[in-house]
Formats: sequence, C-alpha cells, structure tokens
Amino acid sequence: MLTSSHVEFAYPGQPVFSDLNFELKQGEFSFLIGKSGAGKSTLLQLIYMNIFPVSGYIEVSGYNSDNISQNDIPFLRRKLGIVFQDFRLLEDRNVYDNLEFVLKVTGVRKTDIKKKILNALADVGLSHKRNQMPQNLSGGEKQRVAIARAIINEPKLILADEPTGNLDPETSEEILNLIKKINSGGTSVLFATHNYELVKQFDTKIIKIADGKAVEVKVRKKAETA
Repeated sequence: MLTSSHVEFAYPGQPVFSDLNFELKQGEFSFLIGKSGAGKSTLLQLIYMNIFPVSGYIEVSGYNSDNISQNDIPFLRRKLGIVFQDFRLLEDRNVYDNLEFVLKVTGVRKTDIKKKILNALADVGLSHKRNQMPQNLSGGEKQRVAIARAIINEPKLILADEPTGNLDPETSEEILNLIKKINSGGTSVLFATHNYELVKQFDTKIIKIADGKAVEVKVRKKAETA
C-alpha cells in the first residue's frame, strides 16, 4: 500500500530526512510519532505528493514519486483520505454542502452524491447534523465531519495529521476509536500524533521519526484480561 525507500528531503538550509525507509501494508494501522519538527507533516505531504523527495521514492497504491505525472496526482489523491488538525471545513457551507463540494470536485455522478453523503455521515454518527453550519459544531463534531469528508470516496489509505491535537482527551479517544473502526473495514491508516498517552492505549504498529530516519518502535501486545 505504502513504501518509503531511501527518501532524502530538505527544505532550504534545513535537512529533514536522510534515509527514510518504512512500509505500510494494505489494511494496516500505524501511529506516526516524533518530536515537534521531526517531519511528520512533511512525510504526509510527501505521501500525497504535494512535495517530492530529493532522492529515493515514495510509492502509494501503485503511484511512484519518481515517475508520477502532474495529471495523475489527482487520481492518486482520490485513493487517499486526509484528516487535518484544524478541520479545514468551508465555514460558509453547512455539513451536507461541505461533503457535496468534495464529491463535485472529484467528479462523482450527481445521482450518487446524496447516497454517499448520507452513508459517510452515518458512519461518523452525524446524520442529525447534516444541515448545521460548522461554527455551530463542537471541535469533536467538526473532526467527525472532516473524517466523513476523508472517507466519502472510499479511500485505500487515510492520512491523519494530528487529528486530535485541538481536542480534549475524552474526545480525542472517541476520534481515534472512530478511525480504528474505519480501519477495521480494510482501510489503511497512518495516524500522526505527538500524544503518546493516546498511543499507549492501543496495541498497534508505531513508526517513530527521529534523526531523519524512520524506526518501527514496537508492536504492542494486548494485555491479558484476568
């Protein structure tokens, strides 16, 4: 599903990755951790090919950063769902219209739009909020709308960029549980976070970014119940 092979990347005067290697299999969930400035958001941008490696390559669902054309990038991104920390909802449109906008941009047939929107809202538990404006929603509800937007086109991979960063601990756990539920349906997830307490609650793969490289820290085993 996702491979980073010997990736090197730097901003002007600021090296980020020197030899970044890791893999994410189809249907796999992995946390992406690292100190602030380690390059978590930069890595996600490399994956959705907003930026490109200096050397090495990223391969996502058959698309390779070495040879992808500009015309193919929108097709790659249709296989991805991206969830941001700051929600990035259109404030002048209600929940339904926010999701409709995404579908129209990606060329979904008009006859399929309503069904897709209602299914996505049902999946995140917000069917009753479809006519609400973003400013009338709580932070957790806004993030659920953002997740609905990310899954509405049935992506192969979800990239979550600090999606709980602006939420309280209880809501953060709810959002993570929701994304884990989506993952259980077969969607791969790369979940970037600096919230180590949240990470400790789940038994899953952990990739740590440090010193320009990626290291799989551990695969946690579920605690036995008495």
